[in-house]
Amino acid sequence: MGVPKRLTEMQQRFAEYLVFGGPDGPMSKREAAVAAGYSPKRAMREGSELTNPRYSPLVVQHLGKLKEERLKKFEVSYEGHVAELSRIKEFALKKGSFSSAVNAETNRGKAAGLYIDRKIIKTVLLTIQSYQVYLIPKNKLQMPGLFQSSQNQLMSLVLFQNQKFL
Repeated sequence: MGVPKRLTEMQQRFAEYLVFGGPDGPMSKREAAVAAGYSPKRAMREGSELTNPRYSPLVVQHLGKLKEERLKKFEVSYEGHVAELSRIKEFALKKGSFSSAVNAETNRGKAAGLYIDRKIIKTVLLTIQSYQVYLIPKNKLQMPGLFQSSQNQLMSLVLFQNQKFL
């Protein structure tokens, strides 16, 4: 049979629909084949064959080129990201939307590495001997003096030392 030397118009449309999607968003192989003009009865098989390098090496190669093109179009670089945030900030200031401008400037600072998101978790070892332990219903924790509970209520462990909350 041999390998064709160039793509047909339907194959090009299939690749474009598969990579860039349609008007309603991303498309499956079957949906892209139908949108490109292939028969709905054979669309699933055509979609599979068109993405198989053994059957359609030119289509697979074209798909790779289109995917690279899409990645370059939406590529995010540090310089571009910071410049876009700066543009958004200036636009927000012109519109008088100061909270949006502050958020844009904060995000620009985060992108530049000026802010550090740090979380500190400390663990403390308690010895139960020095504490009095009470089981208190969760819904009664905010009401002091109500420590009666039934067996069906959710219970919380509360530790007291010298009759004060820790």
